[in-house]
Amino acid sequence: MANSGQTTARSAATGMPDPVRGSAWITTQLRQAILEGRYAHGEKLPAERQFASAFGASRATIRSALIRLETERLVTRRLGAGTFVNYENPGDADDVAELTSPLELIDVRLGIEPNMVQLAVLNATGRDIERLANAIARMERSSGDSESFTLWDTEFHQLISEATRNPLMVWVYRQINAVRTHGQWAAMKDKVLTPDRIAEYNHQHEALYEAIRSRDVEAAVGIITRHLHFARRQLIGAKAGGGE
Repeated sequence: MANSGQTTARSAATGMPDPVRGSAWITTQLRQAILEGRYAHGEKLPAERQFASAFGASRATIRSALIRLETERLVTRRLGAGTFVNYENPGDADDVAELTSPLELIDVRLGIEPNMVQLAVLNATGRDIERLANAIARMERSSGDSESFTLWDTEFHQLISEATRNPLMVWVYRQINAVRTHGQWAAMKDKVLTPDRIAEYNHQHEALYEAIRSRDVEAAVGIITRHLHFARRQLIGAKAGGGE
């Protein structure tokens, strides 16, 4: 079983260099801890006051993050009992991540994300649009930091999956994001995420957000397809030693 209590909460809080203290950032940290197995399936999470102390946040902020995780079906909140992990890590997830190259991951995303974006355009709620706007703003503010940009880039695409209102799509994209956090991508990140490329990614994300907000299916599908092909070209260039 994963470690619990104050020590685990504190390690989750310090797992990323980004100092953001909003509920979206805390949600991302807790989500990653659950997906990586630091909290086991069925395990009771530390109390809200413990997380509040570890993250330097209010209990209301922690509660908002836990509600978000419950919406994603990663946790179950039981009145009077606490919050329990509702995610069981597939036994071969680490093996799949180890075997999947960044290019192979992009190919899978090309097969999934255009359809995911189409569903998001059709089904996104006003709250979904607000969350996407917040992630866009965070990415733009972190344009000089590849670690922080990666955090909010991952969050942005996960939010699109949630905007589909399709639980299976949310689950599938969590698996994609779990592979995206693997060491193979980390090794490529500094080569690929130059300031100029981060700026271009931000421009593409903004255009995608606008297409989703305006319910333009054709534009959104075209943007995400071009976005992923652009990312694929950068990976090929980095792998060949031709990165900028």
